[in-house]
Amino acid sequence: MTKVSYWYNGKLILGDRIELAINDPGLIYGATTFTTLRVYHHSLAHPLTHWDAHCARLSHSLQVFGWQFPDWERIRYGAEQLLPSFPVLRIVVFPDGREWITGRPLPADLSERQQQGIIAWLAEVSHLRRSLPTYKTGNYLGGWLALQTAQQLGAQEAILVDDQGNWLETSTGNLWGAKDGCWWTPPIDVGILPGVARSHLIHCLEQQGLKICQVPWNQKLVQEFDAIAYTNSVMEIIPIHTVITADQRFEYRSCAGGLAPLQRLFGEYQK
Repeated sequence: MTKVSYWYNGKLILGDRIELAINDPGLIYGATTFTTLRVYHHSLAHPLTHWDAHCARLSHSLQVFGWQFPDWERIRYGAEQLLPSFPVLRIVVFPDGREWITGRPLPADLSERQQQGIIAWLAEVSHLRRSLPTYKTGNYLGGWLALQTAQQLGAQEAILVDDQGNWLETSTGNLWGAKDGCWWTPPIDVGILPGVARSHLIHCLEQQGLKICQVPWNQKLVQEFDAIAYTNSVMEIIPIHTVITADQRFEYRSCAGGLAPLQRLFGEYQK
């Protein structure tokens, strides 16, 4: 059996078990904040790794929650110990400043998803939402349950909605749409995560002078899109060609259509 390693509280540990106190709030309440990043070319300095942006996300959450800041140099050192073996790192910080870093491979079917797109299920139930949605906390139960249900129904992702039925985000990323020569994404104030990949795309599109429409995705708007996708730091851009609901289906163009310019914004940095 192949041994795996992870970094916890200043130490590189070989194994697949972590020891936590039975009254640890991270264990009992999911009281942690985390970020997941893809390390490009085994380098934290690569432009698409967005190391500083991920650390800033952690720092902002810790400041808002009033938690202790970690040893940032130790976090970077721990990440560097894992990055030769793993292209994806998940960095967790506990309320008392302890750090926990794990690694994993990219999904085996990532290229297929990027090229062919996926099916998403619309989670039209109020409890299937993320807790404190503008932050990444260890309490991800709502999103996790939505994804499990989607997979049971033959979909690969779940789209979360608000009380009015507006589409918010997927269980693991931000939504994007193409229509009328404009790029559309729900605004942060509707209760979504300000994703690192989302911020990267907005910055690139603005630099090119392209129009971005940040408005709520109501039932009328979602039927007008030519193409839609979701983004996150690991998967980059994944087209959604079909959205299934309890009583209808939404069909969209594949990535060969209007989403290709967004995908090129990632590809240009990887040459």
